[in-house]
Order: sequence, then structure tokens, then C-alpha cells
Amino acid sequence: MGSKPVLRETLPARILDAISDFASGTPARFAILVFLILIGIFTLLFSLPVATTSGRPAPFSDAFFTAVSVICVTGLSTVDMATYWSPVGHIFVFVGVEIGGIGVLTLASILGLVISRKLGLRQKLIAAGDANPLRIRKGPIDEAQALRLSETGGLLATVALSVLVIEAAIAVLLSPRTLLHGVDPGNAALQSIYTAAMAFTNTGFLPTPEGLAPYAGDVWYLTVLMFGVTLGAIGFPVIFVLAKKLLRPRRWSLHAKLTLVTFGLLLAGGAVAYLVLEFDNPRTMGGMDAGQRILQSLFISSMARSGGFATLDMGSLDGSSLLVTDMLMFIGGGSASTAGGIKVTTLAILFLAAFAEARGHESMEAYDRRIPSDVLRLAVSVVLWGATTVAAASIILLLINDDPLDHVLFDVISAFATCGLTTGFTMQAGDVSHYVLAATMFLGRIGTVTLAAALAASTRRQLFRRAEERPIVG
Repeated sequence: MGSKPVLRETLPARILDAISDFASGTPARFAILVFLILIGIFTLLFSLPVATTSGRPAPFSDAFFTAVSVICVTGLSTVDMATYWSPVGHIFVFVGVEIGGIGVLTLASILGLVISRKLGLRQKLIAAGDANPLRIRKGPIDEAQALRLSETGGLLATVALSVLVIEAAIAVLLSPRTLLHGVDPGNAALQSIYTAAMAFTNTGFLPTPEGLAPYAGDVWYLTVLMFGVTLGAIGFPVIFVLAKKLLRPRRWSLHAKLTLVTFGLLLAGGAVAYLVLEFDNPRTMGGMDAGQRILQSLFISSMARSGGFATLDMGSLDGSSLLVTDMLMFIGGGSASTAGGIKVTTLAILFLAAFAEARGHESMEAYDRRIPSDVLRLAVSVVLWGATTVAAASIILLLINDDPLDHVLFDVISAFATCGLTTGFTMQAGDVSHYVLAATMFLGRIGTVTLAAALAASTRRQLFRRAEERPIVG
């Protein structure tokens, strides 16, 4: 008489299999779900009495807004971050921005790689969906793109190493200047590590009440911060390419070339714009020498891309400078980076499409490569979704507040682009406004492409084509 087979499918194993199936089948919805769970967890953590310096539980609106800002690596706050939260609260902030900056799906894949020492197909698909929005749709994907599926393991290793190495390097470079400003060695080390994480993750929180005031004119300190913010903002796929082929630029991917060129042009163009527009503004750069004007212009241009650090009062900028900052924040940084916005490659694709149309070319081309039309459709969708989100949030906030349009629009775009710069509107707004801004931060961080794919779930195959007719455009 044969023995009965042993049932090895335990309940935890079945749950893990169900989660894995859901994650690999619809990574966009899985990412949104995990983000919501993390926001809930960190809201509870920030509500604990031990998280505040007063020893009393933080109001729900403040705890919730801080949790969203931390997980979405935004940098906006409703309280004074340096003084309101206790050392335990700052640990929560530090851990939260690291999780949010790396990316939920990427972090899960890295942990799986460390535990199992290998990366299965499901894990590669999940991680690739976090690194490339084109992969979050079901169906076949053309491998002629910035990152092939076979390279996903290498990208994850690059993410893990770059976070550790870059943040450590930034902390080491910041420490001497912190010591020179009279901070004791222990606190200098802690402040440098904290600030390094906030720079690389493009969050912009600072551990001291005075913020950047002691370093407002420090060329070394501000340059290191710009360096850290830029490395976080260009994106992990670009860092991966540079790590492998730094001295062979001809072999860089099209994505890396477009990101670096567009990023550099926006950085330089923004600095020139600030230098011209704020040159005689007595509330900002009017009393500075030429060297400081150039330094501050570069710093604002860099931080407006998603960094969130500020040496000048954003509310004191000229209206024209606020508009320039709005545009830079809305564009943001590179894809699959710690930065937000519609991304620099999206802007590059739109300009390439306009150039191709002006020249009468049938397809977009750059660096001897042809860019397919579905990438243009995706770029247009990203811009429209982003503009709609910003417009809707601005209208709602203008209805419930009496603040001027330029200040409200500035903070809304900062929230959407997860930048963290503010004119002061966020801090003084009411709870309802905070919830609107929190929703804007969430929509900006999960990405308009991810949201659209989560709603659509898959690409529908159409087996027929309708008759063609051209409407008048322009």
C-alpha cells in the first residue's frame, strides 16, 4: 500500500507565489500597491510619540504628508523637519528616502538577488519594469532599447553599489567643511551621511534648523551637493552605461546620450537664465560678487531639476525666475532616477519629433539611430498626464486658498516633480491643501506612465484598421 504524497504547498508559499505572479504579471499595479502600503506604514511610524521631539503623537495630516514626501523623495514638508522630528523620527526619514529613492521594485529585486544569489525571469521582468517604463505593458517588447533584459542583473548590482559608494563619497567630501564650521566630529559625520543621502535621493531635507545658511557661499560644499544631486538625477541606467563604457562614448546607448546632452543643456541654460533674471534683484543676488552670482545660478539650476536644496528664498525670486523654475522642475531629471518630472528624455523626444517634422523626415533620428513612433506617443502621453495633474491640483488649491497663482503653481509643480523647493505656500496651507499636494506627490512619483499602464493593465490588440481621415492641426 503506497503512502500518500506529502503536501509541500504551505500557505506562506502559496501567498508568496500569488504575490510573485501578481508582481510579474502587472508590475505597474504592484508598484502602486507597494507604494501605498509603504506610505501607510510610515504614516503609522511618524504618528508614534517617539518620532517627535515633543513626545506627543504627530497630527495625522502631518504624519501622512511627511510619509508621502519621504517615500516619494519629494522634500516638501508641513513642519520644520529638523526640529519637529526626534532622532528616531530622522531615522525613519533616512530609511524612507533610501527605499523611495532606489525604487520599490528595484529594491525588492536586489534583496532577492542577495538572498538567492541569482535572478530568475520573473525578478528580471519586475526589475526591468522599474528601470524602463516601456516594459510595464504586457506583450512582447523590442529589445533594441536602453537596457536589455539580460543586463538587468548588472543594473541591480550597479544600483546597490552606486547608492553605497556615491553616498559614502559625498559624506566624506562634506565632512571636512562641516568640521570647519564648528560641528563636533560625531555630529559632523552624522550630518554628512544624512545630507549625502538627501542629495543622492534628490530629497532635500536637512538635519539642522539653520539648513544651508552656514554654507550658503561655500563653493566646495555647494559643488559637492550639486555633484551628488546630479548623479542621482541622471538615472541608474545612465550610471550603468558610464560604469561599463566611460571611456568609449561612441558605444553609449542612445538613452544615455540623450539624457546627458539634454541634462547638460538644461543645467547651463537654467544657470544663464537665473544669472540674467536675478542679477539686480536685491532680495537674492543683487549684492553678490560675480563669482557668487555664477555659483548661486548654477546651484539653483541644479536643484530645480529635483534636488530641493535652496540657499535663497524661493519666494523672493522674480516672477520670471519662478516661471523658469516651474519649467525646470516640470522637466525633472533622467528616467529610472531618484528625480521626478516628465524626464529629460521625454523633452528630447518631443524636440526630435518637431525637428523631424520641420525637415520633412518620416521618422525621428538621433546619433545614427531611428526612434520608433510608439516612443513619441508615450512621450506625448507623459506630458499630457503631467500637465493635467498639475492643472487640476492648481485649480483645486486656488479655490480653497487666497495665495497668488505663481506661488501655488510653483509648489504644485514642485510636488508633482518631487522636487521639494517651495515659496512657503506648503507650510502655511491647511490640511485639505496638504492632502491635495500629497496626492500630487504620489502621482508624480509613481509616474504617469505607470499609472496609465496600471489602469490599462495590458495593450489591447486590434485586428482591423479604420478608414483614414486627417483633421486640421495647427
